[in-house]
Amino acid sequence: MKRTRYFYLIRIQYLGFRYSGWQKQPGRKTVEGMLDKTFRHVLPDAKFKILGSGRTDSKVSALDGVFELFLDDTPLPDFETFLPIFNRNLPPDIRALDIKSVSKDFNIIKNSKSKEYVYLFSYGEKNHPFCAPFLYNVIENLNISLMKEVAPHFVGTHDFSTYTARLKPNTQVIRTVDYCEILENDLIYGSFFPNNSYKLVVRGQGFMRYQIRMIMGALIQLGKGELGEQEILDSLNPDIKLRLTTVAPGSGLILNEVKFD
Repeated sequence: MKRTRYFYLIRIQYLGFRYSGWQKQPGRKTVEGMLDKTFRHVLPDAKFKILGSGRTDSKVSALDGVFELFLDDTPLPDFETFLPIFNRNLPPDIRALDIKSVSKDFNIIKNSKSKEYVYLFSYGEKNHPFCAPFLYNVIENLNISLMKEVAPHFVGTHDFSTYTARLKPNTQVIRTVDYCEILENDLIYGSFFPNNSYKLVVRGQGFMRYQIRMIMGALIQLGKGELGEQEILDSLNPDIKLRLTTVAPGSGLILNEVKFD
């Protein structure tokens, strides 16, 4: 008997600080694993599969995470009824925002048009401990003006092979960054935040593992005086083969928006 399959696009938010990333891993607490566990509880007889729009790293958060739910035989109940039940059973650091039906032709990987990541950071003094899940704290002073000036150099189509870890032979290293700026942080704030904090905003169709965290790491090295502007430019030139190794911590990175064709 031929199965009937139903397809749904679900948007979520999550605080990644206690998770070992998105993808399920044996013996590790992950976002995908927690979603899977919750679906098994609220839909105990259902046959389903989850596919994320990408894999966030350990401690990375999302304000606009997206995944596709493939459900066999029986459709979801009324969305307005199901969404509160789903949220009630999710842990407090994951929240479902929206559910909508999509066609079988929709591809959550290939249809992704643009992703915006934001990296939050501060510098110059020790932060309140409550900032740790959101805000990377650089104790040293940074030349923030120079960092703001150089950040747009990453915009365009470049060979980003310097900006990933454990490069595999078939990895697509030619990537296009549509936007890259350092701005004042107005995204997340609280009474315990420092007076001044900043955000690196990077937008593009897709990124390699650690790419944005290594861009942030390079800009922080620039701000400390450990790298110069020319070395940033050289890092995007495959003929020079400049090697960078600084990866900013995952806890400052937030998936802020995912758009589809």
